[in-house]
Amino acid sequence: MALDPVTLAADLIRRPSVTPADAGALDVLQQALEGLGFTCTRLPFEEAGTDRIDNLYARRGSANARNFCFAGHTDVVPPGPTADWSVDPFEAALKDGVLIGRGACDMKGAIAAFVAAAEGFFARRGDADAAISLLITGDEEGPAVNGTKKVLDWLKDKGERLDACLVGEPTNPTALGEMIKVGRRGSLNARITVHGTQGHSAYPHLADNPIDRLVAILHRLTTTPLDDGSEHFQASTLAVTTVDVGNPATNVIPGTATAGLNIRFNDRHSGESLTRHLQQVCDEAGGRVTLEATASGESFLREPDEFAVVIADAAEAVLGRRPEYSTTGGTSDARFIKDHCPVAEFGLIGQTMHKVDERIAVEDIRRLTAVYEAVLDRYFAA
Repeated sequence: MALDPVTLAADLIRRPSVTPADAGALDVLQQALEGLGFTCTRLPFEEAGTDRIDNLYARRGSANARNFCFAGHTDVVPPGPTADWSVDPFEAALKDGVLIGRGACDMKGAIAAFVAAAEGFFARRGDADAAISLLITGDEEGPAVNGTKKVLDWLKDKGERLDACLVGEPTNPTALGEMIKVGRRGSLNARITVHGTQGHSAYPHLADNPIDRLVAILHRLTTTPLDDGSEHFQASTLAVTTVDVGNPATNVIPGTATAGLNIRFNDRHSGESLTRHLQQVCDEAGGRVTLEATASGESFLREPDEFAVVIADAAEAVLGRRPEYSTTGGTSDARFIKDHCPVAEFGLIGQTMHKVDERIAVEDIRRLTAVYEAVLDRYFAA
């Protein structure tokens, strides 16, 4: 009896695997894969000061064959206030042909499609001249320290080669088959802390209010565009993600004020150049200002190659629509995989990812499975 990708997607959604928790999601996936003849290896990684992350590498096929890898993540973002959802976010409710739950489109639905597509391929072809692997992390929505990057290092140490990789992120804006991602912007997180002098709010001249300077810094950063885009990328963006003062009193000027920023940047910048820019703005604000900045990935672009064409051809054959090649959106673990093998991203519709009532049409999970199976057919026929 063939594996049902919708059932597997629902089983994965029922595991509340909010980063860094796994909550049994990889157990569900491993059981399904081992039932199809995959050899599974669990790869927990941990560094001092970081959360322990469980990852999974699964492989089936000839040792000497080309290794086609599906990559993705079972971790999800928090659901937010559950009262805002129409259903329990981890119930995996099916309503009117739609699967609702955290991770439905980002990206447990695509992972289920990976598995079902591999099953269909091996059932028809056997595995004498093909190898399919899955690289699944539990850390994509988090710091991405103990996930895909370390699994890739482990594979290299073991002499395990990936020949091509399809990442199942939700690449399509509104309809399945619209977009293949062949590059991504970089991502930089920064924390700016302005140090002042605490005092009584009735005597502001006796204090140094750090909020005023922080507001001025944020105003300058948010009203001055970083760029207007480049040949292959949309404009870089800067978003304030948090402002923290930690002051419960109404009559006290606080001693410090802190803000968090996230910058998604194109190929006109690097993490280093943006850190210098932020530092200059902080220095020009005067007083004592400290900056912490970390780039989790640089921008990258892979010119559409034979592998991207294989995906586009498969999508067009199944869906009747040829996807455009794009670099829009955020970032993904493709930023690590690009250094190991050809990589492109194609997945479900991303309209509701990270939102309340995240959902995906059941039919789209089945159609994505058909696309993935067609990709495998074309890749191994080449």
